Amino acid sequence: MRNWYRSTIGGLPGLYWYLWTGMLINRVGGFVALVLSLYLTSARHLAIPGAGLVVGVYGIGGIAGVLLGGVLADRWGRRPTLLLAHFGAVAVLSGLTLARPIPAIAVLAALLGVMHSMPGPAFVAAIVDVTPADDRSRAFNLQFWAFNLGMAVASVLAGALAEVSFTLLFAVDASGTLVTALLILWKVRETRPAHRVATKAAGGLHTALTDRAYMGFVGLSLLLAIVSTQTSTILPLAITGDGLRPSAYGSVVAYAALLIVVGQLFVPRLIGRWRKGTALAVANVFLGLGFAAVALADGLPGYLAAATVWTVGSMIAAPPNAAVIAELSPEALRGRYQSVFYLTFPAAGFIAPAAGGVSLQYLGDWHWVVCGALGVLAAAGHLLIQPARERRVAKELAAEKEFAVPVAG
Repeated sequence: MRNWYRSTIGGLPGLYWYLWTGMLINRVGGFVALVLSLYLTSARHLAIPGAGLVVGVYGIGGIAGVLLGGVLADRWGRRPTLLLAHFGAVAVLSGLTLARPIPAIAVLAALLGVMHSMPGPAFVAAIVDVTPADDRSRAFNLQFWAFNLGMAVASVLAGALAEVSFTLLFAVDASGTLVTALLILWKVRETRPAHRVATKAAGGLHTALTDRAYMGFVGLSLLLAIVSTQTSTILPLAITGDGLRPSAYGSVVAYAALLIVVGQLFVPRLIGRWRKGTALAVANVFLGLGFAAVALADGLPGYLAAATVWTVGSMIAAPPNAAVIAELSPEALRGRYQSVFYLTFPAAGFIAPAAGGVSLQYLGDWHWVVCGALGVLAAAGHLLIQPARERRVAKELAAEKEFAVPVAG
């Protein structure tokens, strides 16, 4: 147990744990987005198409927030960006509690999407700033674990509070966000490298978007995201199409979340000696096989077995995925590079249901075979780009050592 603790949790900087705690509290309290459509239809008596439109506006705000968060994290700093996002979210949530006209709710929903998405690039950039390169894989593994634990708790709280009072739900969400903001204000210092504060960051979002090595990796990550997003978009249709109750889908999702909470902390020891591209290739194969297995599932046991396979893939992918982004991101543009990567999630959130619905209708169970093929394709891509990416990273490290200025003792 001592060896497991050291290899999984031990040795990480204290500032990292404040960031980690803030992410966990924020994720546990961030459940308004999960029940926004329910609030609009039941409390505000909005028709389903209108509710879907407002929720879509929240998603558009999220896209803008990701980009804004990355730019501000590099220009203003990580801490100011996090404080703006969290205190801003408290204000918006308070406004949603009082708002009654639908246009006002739509505007506030868009602003909430911005505020909820802004912290992501700043949080990750701060983790990269304070965590030594050799420990980043472990740090991101713990971040992924906290995210899923927080989501599991948030899902339970959202359902329970929605049955009691939506006003209470908004108040609890705002309180959790406020606690996170105060923790950052109290304990998190600015982490942006000191020598960058006095100089202007070279490049911008276009630097990341024209970085071939990075965008190749982002493209493969988009494939992974499209396959993974089947869980929340197309899988419910397959389960109910097999004559199972909606509660069966809830059981599959809860089981997958439980697997991550229980097993994620053991992943670093499993993949610690693997090359990052190899780990990502293995992860994508597991994801592909897991979703391909849905084609064979016709009952809850079959779906749970498939979920076991694809969840293992998700767990393996998390640490090297984040570590590769960190090593490819120039120090001065870490926030911007993170924001470009984060765009894969809303993109997948659009592509997966739009293309997946048509695919499932016309291909039937072969849709899941196509998902499996995408996973294998992404795995092959990671193996192909791995040598060039490793050469680039090695070259940059060598350049840093060559131009490093010795400090007189």
